[in-house]
Amino acid sequence: MSTLQVRVPGVVKRWTTALVVRRIRKKGIDLSTISFLPEETKIPLQRNSTDPLPQIAQWRDAEPMRRLDLPFDFTAWLVTGHEQTRQILTSRDEYSNDIRHLFTGHGPATSDDIGGLGFTDPPLHTRLRKIITPEFTMRRLARLEPLIEARVERVLDDLEEAAAANDGVADLAHHVAFPIPFQTICDLLGLDYDDRETFAGLGSARFDATNGAAAAFGAVSAQREFLFDAVARQRVDPGPGLIGQILRDEGEAISDVDLAGLADGVFTGGFETTAGMIALGTIVLQRDPSYAKLVREGSREDVDRVVEELLRYLAVVQVAFPRFAKRDMELFGAHVKAGDVILASLTGANRDPAAAGDDPESFDPYRVPTTGHLAFGHGIHRCIGAELARMELRIVLPMLLRRFPELALEVPESELSFRQLSFVFGVEELPVRLRP
Repeated sequence: MSTLQVRVPGVVKRWTTALVVRRIRKKGIDLSTISFLPEETKIPLQRNSTDPLPQIAQWRDAEPMRRLDLPFDFTAWLVTGHEQTRQILTSRDEYSNDIRHLFTGHGPATSDDIGGLGFTDPPLHTRLRKIITPEFTMRRLARLEPLIEARVERVLDDLEEAAAANDGVADLAHHVAFPIPFQTICDLLGLDYDDRETFAGLGSARFDATNGAAAAFGAVSAQREFLFDAVARQRVDPGPGLIGQILRDEGEAISDVDLAGLADGVFTGGFETTAGMIALGTIVLQRDPSYAKLVREGSREDVDRVVEELLRYLAVVQVAFPRFAKRDMELFGAHVKAGDVILASLTGANRDPAAAGDDPESFDPYRVPTTGHLAFGHGIHRCIGAELARMELRIVLPMLLRRFPELALEVPESELSFRQLSFVFGVEELPVRLRP
């Protein structure tokens, strides 16, 4: 069963719900009747195939910072321009990412259920990132390259066996895109193999935004509970991976909440996003035989350039971590009040002609952009696993296309099961035919 079939309410839905609840607790309103997101607010989370909805480009051209009205006078601002997004993500002093205070007194969802670098401000953010950064340097990651290559060979064997048993057709998402980053992250964290089967079912639902507020309110993430348990067990008997190493280095100086938050961020940032990129990248490369040929037969520099363009073009993390304005301010022509939420559309920023150059809505494997893409975010909250994701893509895509040079989608792209409303874009299944 695909891990994407599981639906567990996640932290992203809970922080939004908590904000709304703060406005309505005394109004006696039935939460079960409230839609999770108004229709306009869904636009940054929706796509036509791999493309953002056209409203994103229209908003960026007209007003790169647009007000989105949520229920009960709660205000969010969506930033779509590259320069504006980069400025928002760079700022250390104007905005806060900390959302723990929003969960005080809201039932079983508490501040202990929130953690990780994405929802933490300095100085705690600085201390936690310093703990985990050494594991994600290029020098440390280099040791994983032969392990990933061997793992890719095994999953490609699995893909071929599955196709042989099904008239030449197999699900690339299930057999390749998901197991590669999942197993790599589990190895990196040092999760026991007995734990992995349980953990495999808890990955993607945290990013699903299709359910109403009633489903989100009062829910505690099963994934977070699992990681709390893993941390507690390894505190007694540290394992060989990152969790165990941090416990050996930090001991009681790091709490179970903060360590589980770090592990949670590593897993969710390194599994679901990379799985989406492998599957979606394969789809894009199948649109033109010259794309696949370039990856299959090109140089290392060719592959690197294609991977960067795929990251820019697909931008699977559609919206960056929310920022909360610390004070009233004038921002890009808008009056922002303290407490307002600033949401940065990474898809909008990456398709901005000011950054991508000519024809930014198209995939161009030879593109040399005018400035760097923001697929991994920017500033102090830039994805710490960016280089690991790049490494996996640079290994998986060439090996896949060399092993199966005639690989093709089994159904038209329009019939694929793309996610309809998700902070992390992806595809549920990817049936491919390995040979004609």
